[in-house]
Amino acid sequence: MRLKKFNLEIAEDKTKIIPFGRFAEINANQKGRSKPDTFDFLGFTHYCGKSKQGNFRVKRKSSRKKVRGKLKETKEWLKSNRSKDIHMIMDRFKRSLIGYYNYYCVTDNTQNVNNFKDKIEYLLFKWLNRRSQRKSFTWDKFRLFLNKYPLPSPRIKVNIYDLRKEINYIL
Repeated sequence: MRLKKFNLEIAEDKTKIIPFGRFAEINANQKGRSKPDTFDFLGFTHYCGKSKQGNFRVKRKSSRKKVRGKLKETKEWLKSNRSKDIHMIMDRFKRSLIGYYNYYCVTDNTQNVNNFKDKIEYLLFKWLNRRSQRKSFTWDKFRLFLNKYPLPSPRIKVNIYDLRKEINYIL
């Protein structure tokens, strides 16, 4: 009804109903699966988890598909721009990582964002070593390089569970 009001339709091939919520884990165990289903939405994979108190909680992590795409795009950019000035390369990576953190640093996702940063550092190491015929960096030298041109560190930008206080008029 609400969709028709705005002349919208649901794409049947992209839509499915999955059991999700407090009892999804129990239902999955009864059906012989170890974990309940997950779904991707807005670049996050949403899954059933538990809070520290043991209560049900929806948790979010970066979607594998999005992370893989971003890493591939980064690799291609580095491959074609590795001979550029090092200041320009590091400035671009700082801006890129800050944007990534602003979107993906939410509650329960810091480990995945840290893993992403580690993969970016590895790509930098790999492609900066290919700027000449001989290797430019060992890992020790690369660590010194990163001390001189540090990449920003991730920290939670949005605590999803604190938002409830601000939007309780909707709930």
